Amino acid sequence: MSKNFRIVALIGKYQSPDVAEAVLRIAEFLRVRGLDVWIEQGTASSIGMAGQFAVASYDEIGAQADLAVVLGGDGTMLNTARRLSQHGVPLVGVNQGRLGFLTDISRDEALPKLAEILDGRYSEESRAMLDAEVLRAGHRVFQTLALNDVVVNKGDLGRMIEFDLSIDGEFVYTQRSDGMILTTPTGSTAYALSANGPILHPNVGGIALVPLCPHALTARPVTLPDTSHIEIVLLPQHDARIHFDGQARFDARAGDRLRVTRSPDVVRLLHPEGYSYFAMLREKLHWSAPPRRP
Repeated sequence: MSKNFRIVALIGKYQSPDVAEAVLRIAEFLRVRGLDVWIEQGTASSIGMAGQFAVASYDEIGAQADLAVVLGGDGTMLNTARRLSQHGVPLVGVNQGRLGFLTDISRDEALPKLAEILDGRYSEESRAMLDAEVLRAGHRVFQTLALNDVVVNKGDLGRMIEFDLSIDGEFVYTQRSDGMILTTPTGSTAYALSANGPILHPNVGGIALVPLCPHALTARPVTLPDTSHIEIVLLPQHDARIHFDGQARFDARAGDRLRVTRSPDVVRLLHPEGYSYFAMLREKLHWSAPPRRP
């Protein structure tokens, strides 16, 4: 039995037959090692494993689990990270999806790599999160965390929106565009990358602002210290939609004020020995791949 891990929770992508098989395989593997295995209650209900193993809520996992193994894609990891970050439970990602920037263990190597981690052979890193709130007439009407990004966009409108940007209380500019991405280093390889934003190494203490189709060609991505307080105020007559990690959303009205700061909470990620951020980028972004021949 591992000296560092006693209770291990499994969290899988809902409504996925592939994940159901992987959860059962890993659960049996962990039980053979003498560990207490918990299945997150939504996962257990979705894949029909209730009764085979202990079932626990996110709050129970956060309060008592020593490790959470996330099976799915980056979306599953993002949802889990927001729910467990305040508890400090370390996360391990097994990729059952496509790209898998955050779920870095392949499904074929899941058992041997988990064995390494359980035996104490791993590296740990902390990923910064964003704390976002929306104020309306001075009152908070929405608040949440984001690991990847906060995105202000035009929603269903077929035209640009207009907003004021302030940083640390100082007015920066008024922008007309399709919106703005506020991204952590983790999210710099997500939506912000497709909008020509910079790739930020996870150890960089920064928040990048990436305009979406700005009306002015001089509006460029800017990277700020992660101590910055960022405010975006929608100008009349422009409503907008605000997305958080592409999962939670809020329909904002003209005059609403979005405030974003770095959260005091962090996400703890465990990687098998030999993990390299640049090797991951080479693989996922196909760097150094030979050109395709016609």
